[in-house]
Amino acid sequence: MASKKQQTLSSFFQKPVSATSKTLRADSGDDEFELPDPKRRKVSTETSIPTSREEPSAAVDSEESHLRPLSANGQNARSLPVRTPVPQRTSKYLFNSSPQQENGTITEAHDPRKAELHRRFVKKLGNPDSINDIKRRNRALFEDEAADDEGDDDEDAAPEAVKPAAKGKGGKKGTKLTPMEKQVIDIKQAYKDTLLVVEVGYKFKFWGEDARIAAKELGIVCIPGKYRFDEHPSEAHIDRFASASIPVHRLHVHVKRLVQAGHKVGVVRQIETAALKAVGDNRNTPFVRKLTNLYTKGTYIDDVEGLEEANANQAVNPAKSTGFLLCLTETNAKGYGNDEKVHVGLVAVQPATGDIVYDDFEDGFMRSEIETRLLHIAPCEFLILGDLSKATDKLVMHLSGSKANVFGDKARVERVNKHKTTAAEAHNHVSTFYAEKLRSSSQEEKAAKILDKVLGLPEHVMVCLSALMTHMTDYGLANVFDLTKYFQPFSARSHMLLNGNTLNSLEIYQNQTDYTVKGSLFWTLDRTQTKFGSRLLRKWVGRPLLDKTAIDARLGAVEELLDPEKSAPVEKLKRVLTRLRSDLEKSLLRIYYGKCSRPELLTVLQAFQHLAQEYSHATSREATGFSSDLLANAVTGLPTIQSDIITYLDKINLHAAKSDDKYAFFREEHETEDISDHKYGISSVEHDLDVFRAVAAEKLGRKRPVDYATVAGIDYLIEIENSSATIKKVPASWTKISHTKKLSRFHPPEVIKLIRERDQHKESLAAACDAAFQTLLANISAQYAHFRDAILSLATLDCLMSLATIAQQPGYTRPTFVDRTQVEVKGARHPMIEQLLLDAYVPNDISLHQDTTRALLVTGPNMGGKSSYVRSVALITIMAQIGSFVPADEAKLGIVDAVFTRMGAFDNMMAGESTFMVELSETSDILKLATDRSLVVLDELGRGTSTHDGVAIAGAVLDWLVREKKCLTLFITHYQVLAWMANSFEEGELKNVHMRFSEDTEGGDNVTFLYEVGEGIAYRSYGLNVARLAGLEGNVIDLARDKSSELEREMKQKRLRGVAKGLTGAEGSGQVDFEALAEAIEMM
Repeated sequence: MASKKQQTLSSFFQKPVSATSKTLRADSGDDEFELPDPKRRKVSTETSIPTSREEPSAAVDSEESHLRPLSANGQNARSLPVRTPVPQRTSKYLFNSSPQQENGTITEAHDPRKAELHRRFVKKLGNPDSINDIKRRNRALFEDEAADDEGDDDEDAAPEAVKPAAKGKGGKKGTKLTPMEKQVIDIKQAYKDTLLVVEVGYKFKFWGEDARIAAKELGIVCIPGKYRFDEHPSEAHIDRFASASIPVHRLHVHVKRLVQAGHKVGVVRQIETAALKAVGDNRNTPFVRKLTNLYTKGTYIDDVEGLEEANANQAVNPAKSTGFLLCLTETNAKGYGNDEKVHVGLVAVQPATGDIVYDDFEDGFMRSEIETRLLHIAPCEFLILGDLSKATDKLVMHLSGSKANVFGDKARVERVNKHKTTAAEAHNHVSTFYAEKLRSSSQEEKAAKILDKVLGLPEHVMVCLSALMTHMTDYGLANVFDLTKYFQPFSARSHMLLNGNTLNSLEIYQNQTDYTVKGSLFWTLDRTQTKFGSRLLRKWVGRPLLDKTAIDARLGAVEELLDPEKSAPVEKLKRVLTRLRSDLEKSLLRIYYGKCSRPELLTVLQAFQHLAQEYSHATSREATGFSSDLLANAVTGLPTIQSDIITYLDKINLHAAKSDDKYAFFREEHETEDISDHKYGISSVEHDLDVFRAVAAEKLGRKRPVDYATVAGIDYLIEIENSSATIKKVPASWTKISHTKKLSRFHPPEVIKLIRERDQHKESLAAACDAAFQTLLANISAQYAHFRDAILSLATLDCLMSLATIAQQPGYTRPTFVDRTQVEVKGARHPMIEQLLLDAYVPNDISLHQDTTRALLVTGPNMGGKSSYVRSVALITIMAQIGSFVPADEAKLGIVDAVFTRMGAFDNMMAGESTFMVELSETSDILKLATDRSLVVLDELGRGTSTHDGVAIAGAVLDWLVREKKCLTLFITHYQVLAWMANSFEEGELKNVHMRFSEDTEGGDNVTFLYEVGEGIAYRSYGLNVARLAGLEGNVIDLARDKSSELEREMKQKRLRGVAKGLTGAEGSGQVDFEALAEAIEMM
């Protein structure tokens, strides 16, 4: 054992040398002691070559080899003291700087070079842990290793062991890659930014760095190994890739989680089957694998639920993104280097529904226009074309970079280069795309109009459209751009555009507390039963109508749904909507893409059939049971699809479709010729197998035909008992498949041949069934527009039913619209706060007319309800123009073209903009965009600077809005001095109101808020009351109260001196300004 141990260790530290080199060169240096090559090689005593560092056991007839301890301090043996005698048992382990030879011992004096070599050896490898370190680096020295991949059926999945270096050659060789690893590397080079999941036998596997990422995101085990795909020298000592695996049936679950986390995921599948490969020319090569699916947040449509249900189990559902993929590009409107004003083009596509939105506009340095569009569209993925200005890039990253943003989740951002010739290339690309699509169209005139419409888009929009076409082609979704009917401009004259500030301040889509949908206007109005109805309602909420006729049509439909005489058709409509469980809009587009499954197709067709049968009688407006044009037209659009749906359902086998049986999916009379041929082939093979039973029995000497058995999924096994005499009659050509103590199971060569033929027919049959199914999906896709119109009709009915459910609540009334611009509401309430409060909401009145009082200056104590009051007015205006009943006793409104708000205090530190700067920039946009038909809400303008500047700016803005813009204005302020501006408007265009309260007469600190609006001015804000409610220290509050009283006293004294001085001057001149004198006295 001692001899073997010494040989092993000495071989371990030995540097490979030529077989012919038995001695060291005279000029050897430090290089003699380099670490061994990081390769896996088998070390044995036969390959050990004696050097100056080991005993030449092969040349000496001694039975034992001497294992010499290393010097602990790395010093030369010459400096060591003389050793005392030691027992004979341990003397053989003493260190000797020279190897023993047959003729005696060579001392250091005779060979000082070797002592020096030993000193260097100890210096490099004298650490006691060095042996373990090198072992870890080399994986193992003794390698009869098990297979690297545990249990994979695919023979090319396990990396091959690295062969040891040839004898006598010290050259370093790289790690040999398996054929499958080479496949993965080749695919990874083409998709470097993609997380690849590769099909390997009965598993899907991640490799390298992808495995580490997947393990972190999915909580699965990552087997360590190489993480890089470039064969970097730093990983040369590792002989396999890191890997992580998931089962096949869980693929879609894990892919969805990775996509939800913001990754780009590619699925690599085996595109060959075992049976067809066995008879092919490439039977000895690995399975051919290709990237078959590519997914990102904006392009994941392979699941009916999509990514919307990812947060379904959370206690609080975040505001969801709309699933739009948005492409954005911009240029400097004032030339290179000046990004104050930019020209922006964008195209947003929703692959799950087919909606496409485009816009082309200019934006200022605050980028408010871009922010407005991003907040409305709420994309889940960005495609940035070219370089963006710093301001735009910061805005995009801010809105997409956190999970608490308006999109409800972190959005994915991908960037694409933009060249100088991109515009021309984009025009050619788009022209070619649509020319090829429309060339086969039978309606040439319609095709020409579509092409003209697309080519008439602005240049920036064309560039984005071309980039999206290229991008979507990689995902197999470019067909969505065929649906030109659903191209819509973002800004339309028929809709009010709510800007970004208004969406946030009025909490249209999400609240401002925890950024969830609960507490928003959309949450309040959403009582829809279907997902596609909810998506349509979201569009209605963000884009109120501007056409009085269209608004009255919606209000009339909602009112009719509340009519007791219409209860029968209304209950029928509720029943139909409640029974719809599937998202027909998404499923229809999955059919269009050819990605729909068989059970899903059956569900969609049966849902359409149910709808058509329920309203099969509604072929005319009178037969619908509704008098409203909006309701009647929506209902009459449902039965038009019945004939097509029945045609498709007649081709399908119901039971096979439910169980996803591709072989029996089509009824026999509707099967294609290929399907029939392969089924006949399989039947013929099975008949031959049945006939062979008698032949096999004859060979075994039996009279009755043998019976086949199926064990562990292997068919047509012939079982023979081991104890019977028949076992001796089994021909040698029969293959033994398995056995037990009692039985042996065989496959005759004839059976093997027939089974192989049957498997080939089965796989060809599967391909024929898939082709026939894709043909059916293509036929249904030809009617896409027809079915989509029916879904839109159903979504409209769902939205109107939702608004009717809201209108049924107590205290809601139908608003009345007049031709002039006005807001006159009695008993107005805040729609969201009313539903969240446990106590009753205090209603208030408001009356604004463009010709008389068109502005209110609202004052009052802190926390007195000022913001809630003005928000309720703005929300009631928006709800009315959506077509909803409003929370009020009575409402007479005029059509407003926009609602602008400036509320709250925010800064933009990343852009170097203070709170006051942001405040005035937003106010500047309002002053530019507001018209005499707009509603403007300003909350505490001017508080971000000194009192004098703030009062001056607030007064100037208020005067400009009332006197010049003549728009309806609600202005909240704590600057009581602004109240005197009302006297400058002789016809009462500006009116003072305040939030009423009651004050404790004894202490003066306790204030009771009444939340009622009264005329006049509130001269104090009662900030000390808020300080007390906030829990400030009593000493601090007392000190603040003293300071406040002192300042008030000084101010009154100054005003009193001013009044006295005015009276003195008036006495001398004989002229008295009684109005100014009254104002001064009243202010005191």
